[in-house]
Amino acid sequence: MNRAPASVWRRPTHFLAFGLGSGAVPWAPGTFGTLAAIPFYWLMSDLPLGWYLSLVGVAMVIGIWLCDKTSHDLGVHDHSGIVWDEFVGYWLTMVAVPFSWEAALWGFVVFRIFDVFKPWPIRWADRRVAGGFGIMIDDVMAALYAWGTIHLWLWLH
Repeated sequence: MNRAPASVWRRPTHFLAFGLGSGAVPWAPGTFGTLAAIPFYWLMSDLPLGWYLSLVGVAMVIGIWLCDKTSHDLGVHDHSGIVWDEFVGYWLTMVAVPFSWEAALWGFVVFRIFDVFKPWPIRWADRRVAGGFGIMIDDVMAALYAWGTIHLWLWLH
């Protein structure tokens, strides 16, 4: 069970790392963090591709710092409530995907599958890369798998 520290509600870095509080739910925080990323994707989906990628790139760089700082403050590497990586992973999954609720749901499901099961080399990176970069990189890799899957789905449909 996820035990979110009280600092999530007091420290802006922890609040952001915990996905605006979505990672504070007692069970399945990664799933709730990914769900919380969907409305932001909806808002960003009409941006030109370059702007979308820039915004996600900035979110990733900031996320490396947020996740590292929060992890260090809590004394737990990759606390289950740290879900900023899920936000970025979902947004990467949805790069160049025209918004529809069906696509948003499909992207959610596919990203969660790759994030949870961590096929090679995602699991390897998850176990061997430390710090904020380590927290982020497995979700970025899962997003690449999910991105390929959702674009194949779009091409076939």
